[in-house]
Amino acid sequence: MTVTRGLEGIVATTSSISSIIDDTLTYVGYDIDDLADNASFEEVIYLLWHRKLPTKAELEELKGQLSANAAVPKEVLDHFKTYPIDKVHPMAALRSAVSLLGLYDDEADVMDAKSNYMKAVRLQAKMPALVTAFARVRKGLEPVDPREDLSFAANFLYMLSGKEPEAIEVEAFNKALVLHADHELNASTFTARVCVATLSDVYSGVTAAIGALKGPLHGGANEAVMKMLTEIGDLENVDSVIRGKLSNKEKIMGFGHRVYREGDPRAKHLREMSKKLTELTGEPHWYEMSTMIEAIVTGEKDLPPNVDFYSASVYHSLGIDHDLFTPIFAVSRVSGWLAHILEQYDNNRLIRPRAEYTGPGKQDYIAIDQRS
Repeated sequence: MTVTRGLEGIVATTSSISSIIDDTLTYVGYDIDDLADNASFEEVIYLLWHRKLPTKAELEELKGQLSANAAVPKEVLDHFKTYPIDKVHPMAALRSAVSLLGLYDDEADVMDAKSNYMKAVRLQAKMPALVTAFARVRKGLEPVDPREDLSFAANFLYMLSGKEPEAIEVEAFNKALVLHADHELNASTFTARVCVATLSDVYSGVTAAIGALKGPLHGGANEAVMKMLTEIGDLENVDSVIRGKLSNKEKIMGFGHRVYREGDPRAKHLREMSKKLTELTGEPHWYEMSTMIEAIVTGEKDLPPNVDFYSASVYHSLGIDHDLFTPIFAVSRVSGWLAHILEQYDNNRLIRPRAEYTGPGKQDYIAIDQRS
């Protein structure tokens, strides 16, 4: 057997959902640049689930399904109020809430294709309400009900703040959702596929994926980026702090990628939105600090920024609490998780790799009173 740490470079399955070839990310053959500039997130959901862009009628049908299933059972929302609010990270709350949702879905364990697809619709529809409800409940506020007349992106921002968002805010958030929707066989997607390959249910698969996304080496990176920017505080501190971190061999979050070698193609879109939004909010220093950090890290380590780096200042400029950055990742990435879960069900084989044993050789049992 050949051992590869972290399964780097190992091809574990086939998929028709997304690809990363020569540093180009595509969803079903559509370049991410094309989709980021032109597509709504709802169109991307349809594309990932059906492997084609929707017609106007198909898109309206999906929007109607998402709208009709956006409300979360009261029991789940009330459950948030029982959490130790001052100790619970929103990702832990989201992980628990998705698992709890499965208890209130009569089809949770029905495994035919139609039932699994409708579970995907219900989960995708409810993710924004789960994240925004927890964000409000922990502040002593009541959840805001979704509106049928708002897009997926606009509804999230509306349910979070209770105010209808500006067009530029919706544009930025929609773009972020599109960019994060899928990313081939990343850690959380692989986790979801491993889970449902046992023929476990959709809710278990998404719960497992959220657990993987929670880690700072995956979805938690953008929260860590904003923490770093906040600690640096001012433009004049950037050079000394970042060079100090590099000298101490500290990891600078938001840079480099396991797959991309010449740079993450998604980063430039959020870099542009960061510039626009920080100017709009009167806080351009967040963008300026970010570009200074990029110049130092790329110059010293030849590591370009990834999608997490500029998403931090984008979300901050939208008035989003920093610890909600990773749950927002999940609100988008669940579209990809669900596409992969449905694909796994369609051509399933239990995922069971091997491990090279490195422990001691053959040993004989020794009675307990003879052991030293």
